[in-house]
Amino acid sequence: MPVSAVIVNYNAGNLLAECVEAVKAQVQQIVVVDNASSDNSLSELAKRCLAADKLQVIRLDQNMGFAAGCNIGLQATESPFVLFLNPDCLLGREAINRLRQVIEADERAGMVGGRLLNHDGSEQGGSRRAMPTPWRALVRACGLYRLAPFFPRLFYDFHLHHQPLPSTPIEVEAISGALMLVRREAIEDVGPWDEGYFLHCEDLDWCMRFGQHNWKILFVPDVEALHHQGACSHARPFFVAWHKHKGMLRFYRKFFLDRYPVLLTWLVSIGVWLRFVLVVSVNGVVHLMRVLGLRHG
Repeated sequence: MPVSAVIVNYNAGNLLAECVEAVKAQVQQIVVVDNASSDNSLSELAKRCLAADKLQVIRLDQNMGFAAGCNIGLQATESPFVLFLNPDCLLGREAINRLRQVIEADERAGMVGGRLLNHDGSEQGGSRRAMPTPWRALVRACGLYRLAPFFPRLFYDFHLHHQPLPSTPIEVEAISGALMLVRREAIEDVGPWDEGYFLHCEDLDWCMRFGQHNWKILFVPDVEALHHQGACSHARPFFVAWHKHKGMLRFYRKFFLDRYPVLLTWLVSIGVWLRFVLVVSVNGVVHLMRVLGLRHG
């Protein structure tokens, strides 16, 4: 079955061309949606890649966000399977073939993902996840997940990458939007990405809706991808932090507001904004130290 790849780019630099080169032999179509990048990523792509009949570049005149970019790319595809891939994610030669093999083997598999790796070979947290319900979020924020070995059901940690790596594909509640092979039939049933998210948590939203529609989400441990996490957003840490925490609140209000006690949802909301203040404060201090260090030097 043919596969179309959708890559949403925003200032990924040389990584975009490397990403496209890594997948071009594994897919039948590549759609790059550029969110008004201001760097050299598109010019480098033009220099290094590809046959024009396989690559389509859609240039947007403003940054519309990740979810909107994915939906625009999706509309340009017709294949029965669509690969959503971050431009800072580098796949191995047989990665897509393996993902396709897994999703084709189960007609109820709606999406599959692989193991995202840091530069040191360790697994990133987003590769396989449980849903961060308000209770699980509170457990994580308060450090109570450390009690999970003694009370696994009560203090369950939604980060699964610390668990032993399975030997075969397993069903999980969520995978990362950085690497998703998705069945078009499932998309038509569930609906597209929620464009109410600008950046972050839109993949959790989609995974939640896939689960609500009884589509399986599978993690494939033998598919590996080097993920240069944050390569497209490191230059705007405050902007990214704002949208990340705003996305968290949208996610919790959308799916859990009526299912959990009001006090708990308020605690989660307060916790999200306290975390935002802490992240911004830390980044501000780090930035100030760098500036002072440069001036001193």
